[in-house]
Amino acid sequence: MNSRTSVSAFLFAGVFAATVAVTAGLTAWAADAKPGKANKARKAPAADTASVDGRATLRLAFDAKPINRDAPDRISYAPIVQRTAASVVYVYSTKTVRAPDMSPFFNDPMFRRFFNLPDDEVDPEAAPAPRNRGNNRKNTPQRNNPGNRAPERQQQGLGSGVVITADGYILTNNHVIEGADDVRVSLGDSNKRYEAKVVGRDPGSDLAVLKIEATGLSPATFGDSDQLLVGDVVLAIGNPFGVGQSVSRGIVSALGRGMGMGVFEDFIQTDAAINPGNSGGALLDTDGRLIGINTAILSRSGGFAGVGFAIPANLARGVAEQLAATGKVERGFLGVRPQPLDEALTAQFGTEKGALLSEVTEGSPAEKAGLKPGDVITKVGSTEIRDPRHLTLTVSKHAPGTEVAIEYLREGKTKTATVKLARRDDAAVARDDAPPPKKDEGILNGVGVGPITPELRAQLGLPARMTGVIVTAIDPDTPAAKQGLREGDVILEIDRKPLTDVDQAVKLSEEIKGPKFLMRIWRNGAPTFLAIDESK
Repeated sequence: MNSRTSVSAFLFAGVFAATVAVTAGLTAWAADAKPGKANKARKAPAADTASVDGRATLRLAFDAKPINRDAPDRISYAPIVQRTAASVVYVYSTKTVRAPDMSPFFNDPMFRRFFNLPDDEVDPEAAPAPRNRGNNRKNTPQRNNPGNRAPERQQQGLGSGVVITADGYILTNNHVIEGADDVRVSLGDSNKRYEAKVVGRDPGSDLAVLKIEATGLSPATFGDSDQLLVGDVVLAIGNPFGVGQSVSRGIVSALGRGMGMGVFEDFIQTDAAINPGNSGGALLDTDGRLIGINTAILSRSGGFAGVGFAIPANLARGVAEQLAATGKVERGFLGVRPQPLDEALTAQFGTEKGALLSEVTEGSPAEKAGLKPGDVITKVGSTEIRDPRHLTLTVSKHAPGTEVAIEYLREGKTKTATVKLARRDDAAVARDDAPPPKKDEGILNGVGVGPITPELRAQLGLPARMTGVIVTAIDPDTPAAKQGLREGDVILEIDRKPLTDVDQAVKLSEEIKGPKFLMRIWRNGAPTFLAIDESK
């Protein structure tokens, strides 16, 4: 590589045709308003909340007793259902929506005369036209409907929820009530609907807490979801398709699943039937303890196909307590951008598990603790980190201001840093012409690079302090091109050595011994690592 030079290299996947958030289930236009014994696993007190400054401190029933996996399989789960069914409620959400605007052709005078439609002119002093009760064609353009907008309608969604205190606190999915103008809850077979207040919502975990004015309810007892193992038997209770309370049985199919639907995902996967309307309902263990909140399914058709997901009870319990106390959830913030370790990167960094740091935010807790791009975080506290999603989830479970020990790999050596976490702010988180490259010898033969000019920095939105070189041209037959490097990429580091200008890039490309080396680039507003093997 020489000036205006040669340099090279760089490197997601899809799932099913439809990942269905099993939300508010059935959707209907306009709707009309439509307990058993307490859970014996642990009796909750008559008053489950203490009020502080208008907010509530929840006293949730919790039973950490291990699951009895040596017990013979039950012939019937009726006793469990009878004592827990009253904890699961129906949630009705109503929102005002307007159908899309009508075709602009309706506004064309010739079109309107052809179909004998009235002119679309409005007399501001004219009285509203009487409603035609004999004609229910709501989409017919009206003289007094300027713009031909369809009328507003009431859309109703059906979901489920779990009673968590005897005095009316209910846990459900955020997507069940999101955007709703009115939320109501009914208990069991009762036709009475209680007006529900939304105490707090947490879109990141897809959880929400409601409150109804009722007493003497049957709250669920939380179990310890961290004790779950693949193969444990579970029961799902909810209101699928709005048919009424239903129970299904299955097993835990997998743990720690992430579906890309939210930021903080650690789903329990189950083959217990979950369908639209089950969202927010209970996933129970064989002792009747709440170990998950049913949330989503993976399906091509929208119906259950044996792959359902529930939010673990331990995560849900912590979120519920914060929402009741403050109306929001505060999470720890580390200040890194992690990326997964693919096969090539695993060979470079010497580990299959962990989160590779492609960026460390300036001034963040991570930077202050000495973490750098290229470090692989393998443990936070006592938790071994599986991948980037697990890192984000693990850090978020700690409160802001918490000091945690972080174990990481740097150049093959294990190191430890103590980090004081900050507060996470969830609301915040083209090419220039250049001379063709000159052929030369080096690890990045066939790649042309140029300097980052002020114009390029503004055009690409590069941070002011970022240094490196931009790829101006690349031979498509080079290993770097075949392994992902593109024109317009900004090369930040070669073999963990930061680049400051073109001359340094040329020099490094001549000095570094291949054929395998690591490169850090900037693409689409974010840094990422690529492992290059020029022997391929």
